[in-house]
Amino acid sequence: MGRGATRGLEGWTVIDATGLVLGRMASVVAKRLLMGEHIAIVNAEKAVISGKKKAVVKRYKDRLQIGHYRKGPYWPRRPDRIVWRTIRGMLPRYKEKGKEALRRLKVFIGVPEELRGADAQTIPEASAQKLRCPYITVGELAREIGWRPPEEVR
Repeated sequence: MGRGATRGLEGWTVIDATGLVLGRMASVVAKRLLMGEHIAIVNAEKAVISGKKKAVVKRYKDRLQIGHYRKGPYWPRRPDRIVWRTIRGMLPRYKEKGKEALRRLKVFIGVPEELRGADAQTIPEASAQKLRCPYITVGELAREIGWRPPEEVR
């Protein structure tokens, strides 16, 4: 997100995605956005996707069609955009209420300076503690499909 992305986040609900199952978290967040809530999600790279690492990575690489010539649709590689895109898929984005709901959402990698002292909520029904299967974090997935964090690029 840009420099002014966190400006004016007073009154927003902050959700910490650490250890939350991506799909379950996204469905709860989408519903809350449609009800008019402003939501900022932090630590997007620490959300999890259930399934074996190889299978999840293969599914995303097939979607990207890495190694093939293709014009679109474009799929994100950054963890915050993967989470944002998942939530977008659960909103009626072509209707006005869906567009408005999407404007009330901000997703961040890590915790931005402006939200450091804020009380971050969690979503207990989306906790990965209940999972009895293997899982991969969104950050690990992003690295597998080509994303490099800024500190690794330098």
